Amino acid sequence: MKKYLVLLALIVSFYGCSDDDGMENNFLPNVPVNETLFLNNPQFIDLQVVGGWAYANGGISGLVIYHASSNFYLAFERSAPHLKPSACSKMTVKNSIVMHCDCDGAEFSLLDGSPMTDGIKYPALQYRAKLVGNNTLQISNF
Repeated sequence: MKKYLVLLALIVSFYGCSDDDGMENNFLPNVPVNETLFLNNPQFIDLQVVGGWAYANGGISGLVIYHASSNFYLAFERSAPHLKPSACSKMTVKNSIVMHCDCDGAEFSLLDGSPMTDGIKYPALQYRAKLVGNNTLQISNF
C-alpha cells in the first residue's frame, strides 16, 4: 500500500508541474519555421550592428529580427500574440524598440517580447535564432 501512495504522489507531482503556467497561446497556429538569413544581404544591413532590426519572411505573418548583443539575435513572430492573425494584427517596429499592433495599439518590447500594454498576458512569440559563422542566421522553432 505504501508503494502505491508513493507512486500516486509522484504521478500527481509530475502532472502538477508545467512550464507554461497555463499560458498556452491558442490564438496563433503552430507553423514550421526554418529560415536562413544571410546578414551580408542589403535587406539585413541594419542587423550588422547591435540594436539593429529587420523584417524577414517566415512564420505566420513574417519575422522581426533584433541584434541584441555581440553574437546574439532575437527572432519574433510579427503576428500579435493576443489576437487571431489578420491584416491589422501584423506588428510593426516603432522607435526601434517597440513592436506595435495596429488592431488595438498593443505594444511589445523588442528587447525580450514582453507585453508593454496592460491587460495583455502573452509575450510576442519568439523563435530560435542561431548565428552560424559570421554572416548566417538560422531561425527555427524546432
